[in-house]
Amino acid sequence: MTRLVAILAAVVAIAVVGGTYLFTRTGDDDQFAQCRGSAVAGGAGQIGGPFELLNSKGETVTDADVITEPSLVYFGYTFCPDVCPFDVARNADAIDILQDNGTATTGVFISVDPQRDTPEVVGEYADAMHEKMIGLTGSPEQIKAASQAYKTYYKAHPSDDDLYLVDHSTFTYLVLPEVGFVDFFRREVTPEQMAERVQCFVDHS
Repeated sequence: MTRLVAILAAVVAIAVVGGTYLFTRTGDDDQFAQCRGSAVAGGAGQIGGPFELLNSKGETVTDADVITEPSLVYFGYTFCPDVCPFDVARNADAIDILQDNGTATTGVFISVDPQRDTPEVVGEYADAMHEKMIGLTGSPEQIKAASQAYKTYYKAHPSDDDLYLVDHSTFTYLVLPEVGFVDFFRREVTPEQMAERVQCFVDHS
């Protein structure tokens, strides 16, 4: 239990440090300024971008293949004991709220654990979370490139077996097709708050 608490504390610390770096200011010409929960350092264009990963069928897909409607993108791993399940379940609830309001949204779960998260494993995880969630994985190089594009952090703990944990940032990113990254959500944001902000971006896009 002590070890788990220490790990969770480290994840929270990483998220806070990452948040301080990523989200500090934005430009005056931001068309979505009224929708944002936080400003973005250097502007939203500094985060996100092209990626090439593997879907649940082992097929190579790009961001253009995946981001076809407003998407909630999360970087995590399927062996995560509780942080990822809580965050991804929250995202799934927000997708349901938006769907009830007539706004189609996709959840995207990108693994940062290529050693254990095969296409099949990450696909089953995403399906269990929500029918409109897409699970993606890839080679270590592909995942690193996607993570760097979104300015996320992850690091696997050294281990002699397959029971290792992975420290990682815990933001959820809102990405719009043909626009790209527009905002992020911290862990404390509720499904209702997330859905409301996503709807604002959709309405102003």
